[in-house]
Amino acid sequence: MQRRAVTAVLAATALVLTAGCASRGGGSPTGGGTTAPGTGPAARATESAAPAKGSVKVLRTVAEGLKTPWGLAELPGGGLLVSSRDEGTITRIDPKTGTKTELGSVSGVSPAGEGGLLGIALSPGYSSDHMIYAYFTSASDNRVVRMLYDERKPAGEQLGAPDTVFKGIPKGRIHNGGRIAFGPDGMLYAGTGESGERGLAQDTKSLGGKILRMTPEGEPAPGNPFPGSAVYSYGHRNVQGLAWDTRQRLFASEFGQDTWDELNAIVPGGDYGWPEAEGRSSHAGFRNPIAQWHTDDASPSGIAYVDGVIWMAALKGQRLWRIPLRGTAASAAPQAFLTGDYGRLRTVAPAGGGKVWLVTSNTDGRGAPKKGDDRVLEAEVK
Repeated sequence: MQRRAVTAVLAATALVLTAGCASRGGGSPTGGGTTAPGTGPAARATESAAPAKGSVKVLRTVAEGLKTPWGLAELPGGGLLVSSRDEGTITRIDPKTGTKTELGSVSGVSPAGEGGLLGIALSPGYSSDHMIYAYFTSASDNRVVRMLYDERKPAGEQLGAPDTVFKGIPKGRIHNGGRIAFGPDGMLYAGTGESGERGLAQDTKSLGGKILRMTPEGEPAPGNPFPGSAVYSYGHRNVQGLAWDTRQRLFASEFGQDTWDELNAIVPGGDYGWPEAEGRSSHAGFRNPIAQWHTDDASPSGIAYVDGVIWMAALKGQRLWRIPLRGTAASAAPQAFLTGDYGRLRTVAPAGGGKVWLVTSNTDGRGAPKKGDDRVLEAEVK
């Protein structure tokens, strides 16, 4: 990720947490900051905190030999779909045997720099409509499409033509965002980047540097904070991780520039400060992150919520971060695991039963690929 020099504005009263334990060291994360409405100290007192310390055990390599994997979606009844950023394809992986079957190519993908075929998600009605949603970079913009997945057709021909659901998201060689997910409310959320044009993040009329919320058909979702707009929150630099807790509260990971990467608790209409602030700020109008990291230790991508904990995949940091929560606050110092063991980590997703899927990202032009890269791993987390 390209970063430019910037001075972080830090609150003098910010809570600083020391670095957590790591499998091989772990940097200097910090926690605390502004929380969502209804989850201040009094509200959090009614919620139990996740254990301060946890563990990670990689159980097995599910599949290997993937090229620039990015998004992951688990099919009902088994099967993992993985998108390839640079090849513009979606591949199905049998999680029991590791067998890979290419569904097909997504037409219209124009990979360059950090852009290409990025996040994927299944329709809320997938069991009946068999629709796959994808966020990708085209020749003119970033957009969201949906495609019919027909398993009865031959391998390589199982994807229908993409139907554009939402378009016009700014594109660039950097900061394309890309994570999409359906929330507990049935609405589609998309994390976008400011495409290297910093000013877009504070412009609520722009789709860059935002979290967007829309209906499955791509219309602004009912109840959005800006009437007639899909913009849900703004002031973001490059959002690549989205996850909800069991109380339907949204969390998002965000690339900083040279100083602080962030984990944020998202509220409708919230301003998260970029480019005026990176990390915590004393500015009364900005939402502060609940945890922040030096950029060498994180460069966060996907996140997952499991049993009171946010798990965050780190690219440049080459580790998996564990952030225990009480409500929407970090309840203890984050811990780092797998530091350097598997290289860059792009995606983490719940696998059920206290497990997660992990997707490495060593073939993306920024890593140092080893034999077998890239991989999908299964890990037990506590």
